[in-house]
Amino acid sequence: MRVIAGKFRHRPLRAPRGLAVRPTSDRLRETLFNVLVAGDPARLEGAVWADVFAGTGAVGIEALSRGARQVYFVENAKAAVAAIRANLKSLGIEEGFEVQERAAAAALLLLEAQAVACDYVFLDPPYRQSAAYEEVLTLLAQGSLLKPGGIVIAEHDKHFDPGEAVGALRRFRKLAQGDAVLSFYRRD
Repeated sequence: MRVIAGKFRHRPLRAPRGLAVRPTSDRLRETLFNVLVAGDPARLEGAVWADVFAGTGAVGIEALSRGARQVYFVENAKAAVAAIRANLKSLGIEEGFEVQERAAAAALLLLEAQAVACDYVFLDPPYRQSAAYEEVLTLLAQGSLLKPGGIVIAEHDKHFDPGEAVGALRRFRKLAQGDAVLSFYRRD
């Protein structure tokens, strides 16, 4: 696993041992960011991200590498939090991030209370936790954490669909790659 592009391009990332963390593959991350920049890498410059169920932090680190101003890593598994911190340290990233070591809903509510507004929210709960998709998408649909025009990207298994709509969020694109699918949402 490595950073795909940007200032940390080709640098390795580490994941904790075992099956507790399922990092977003290099290929899927590359597809995700290619879709988001759509030929204009400046689209990510200065963006604010939330990487929810961050695992190794690979998506948020990729965003930082490509010019994001701030990334909020949300993760409550201790081994995964340790991997995020180790990856940030190994890349020499000392600012532009915050690690929220708590459950996703609690972290998102805290960030919203702090008036954080995100351009992008990436969510990738363990595939077996299908209720987590509805919980987080509902919070994002009802709250102010997502900026107007902001995009939510949910990674999920091809055998599970988080839905065409959750509250005010509507899916506008769906990309399948192997067993993984990316669903892109924005507000009506």
